[in-house]
Amino acid sequence: TLALVQKQAGDPKAVAALARRQERELRAWLSGGPQARPDERLADAIRAVAAEVDEALGVAVEVVAVGDRELDERHRALVAAAREAILNAARHAGEAGPVQVFVEVRDGRTEVFVVDRGPGFDPDAVPPDRRGVRESILGRMARHGGRAAVHRRSPGTEVELVLEHEPQ
Repeated sequence: TLALVQKQAGDPKAVAALARRQERELRAWLSGGPQARPDERLADAIRAVAAEVDEALGVAVEVVAVGDRELDERHRALVAAAREAILNAARHAGEAGPVQVFVEVRDGRTEVFVVDRGPGFDPDAVPPDRRGVRESILGRMARHGGRAAVHRRSPGTEVELVLEHEPQ
């Protein structure tokens, strides 16, 4: 790690991304918990997506997970929708601070919130022929018995994903 930092000393973004990756690995090792299973567990899958976006775009993505569950087809769709929301937040608001992801599994429901402090996003202002958020987030959740909403904040945007464990 130190050799990589030395080689990339002239690129502060690369050094920061390396430091975040090493911090994630150190925290996982220090926690002494079981090996991450992103193909099996929801929290691990969300953390893996966050790490992937962090490394690809150089934007810090912080994940807080309360509760966990096994991945089924519907929760894999939730992870895919969360990935799109995290990517959008990192692309459009990355300079405004870290993207924050909150995951909560409780009382027969899974909720994921992706929050950024960027300029904000109004989905109603997007032309109908642009289907990115409508299909990759809102539509995906609806097709799998869940719901999604995009809330403009001041500053930033919050994407809310909700999946009841039993479809209604």
